[in-house]
Amino acid sequence: MHQTTIGGFKQASVGYELADVSLVPSRRTRDVELVDVSWSLDAYRFQIPVLGAPLDAVTSPVSAGQLAGLGGVGVLALEGVWTRYEEPEEVLDEIAKLQPGADATVRLQQLYHEPVREELIGRRIEQLKANGGLAAGSLTPQKVERYHHAALEAGLDLLLVNGVTVTAQHVGVPGSDPLDLKSFTARYDIPVVAGGVASAKSALHLMRTGAVGVLVGTGASVSTTHDALGIHVPLATAIAEVAAARSRYLEESGRYVHVIAAGGIRTGGDLAKAIACGADAVMLGRALAAADDAPGRGAYWGLAAAHNTLPRSHYTHVQQVGPLQVVLEGPAHRADGKVNLVGGLRRAMGVTGYESLARLKDAELAVRAGAVSSPPRG
Repeated sequence: MHQTTIGGFKQASVGYELADVSLVPSRRTRDVELVDVSWSLDAYRFQIPVLGAPLDAVTSPVSAGQLAGLGGVGVLALEGVWTRYEEPEEVLDEIAKLQPGADATVRLQQLYHEPVREELIGRRIEQLKANGGLAAGSLTPQKVERYHHAALEAGLDLLLVNGVTVTAQHVGVPGSDPLDLKSFTARYDIPVVAGGVASAKSALHLMRTGAVGVLVGTGASVSTTHDALGIHVPLATAIAEVAAARSRYLEESGRYVHVIAAGGIRTGGDLAKAIACGADAVMLGRALAAADDAPGRGAYWGLAAAHNTLPRSHYTHVQQVGPLQVVLEGPAHRADGKVNLVGGLRRAMGVTGYESLARLKDAELAVRAGAVSSPPRG
């Protein structure tokens, strides 16, 4: 990152959000039919670079199957309502009827106070497989050691270790059992994606643990992590930093680690710019929650909204814009870029002349003059 000085003494980094950067057309253009947006993660091949976020408003066993049918992958929150309740649809119905505000936060805290049940973890993974998709699930770092056996025994295909910030080293209180990610990846034959990360140094350490991918970002658009904890790194800069770490790690190890961008990616243009900054794929939350058939039923919240002592996510309602297939593949009947996201990516690649996601990473970018970054808001 570029450096600046605060008050003539404190060094600080200057960063850019995706809104601050733009793609620059190259010397050629290309028909969209000649554009390839597929990508690979470990042994798995996907037709579109889209992961459904591990949020109860976004991913369910059913919606994960729908996303798989469109070429992506949905990641189920293994500490969400689907593993706390026998009948999670009833809980989701209730949540969707809440009104934004403090009362919604209190009710979410109450609903998520129900304990996670290991037998439900296994059952939901079986449902993911039955619906035809890759069985991908997420756990917070603090709960990986507790719940991974149930997930692996049920046949989990891909594990996302997901938190505001995930590091290769965690210092715990005496008697605690913090996750040793390097030891975990060595012990178990399952691909692990870990994050969030927002700097080259943190990403490089995570890559050295054996993770097949790293998640870049410090929170979704409804996240209040910046307000509650003071933590945020502008996403365009964070992606580029982590991509640089990937190049360094590739040189030292010969192993390519995938970079997945998350947080505030709402339009086809955002998707294209995230790839151009160095991401291999994006994880979408709010954009998919806007689908008519999303599990959230028009509501959107992060799991951190239910934290029992320090909630760090808003509960809000989103404008529903059409079925999931329309959100991703169109046709669009609005001009704000929030529908036909993958079509927007393909068109951007055609206009700038790049035939693959790997080539799009070579795209020239322009930064808006005088851009002053601030965290994305819900």
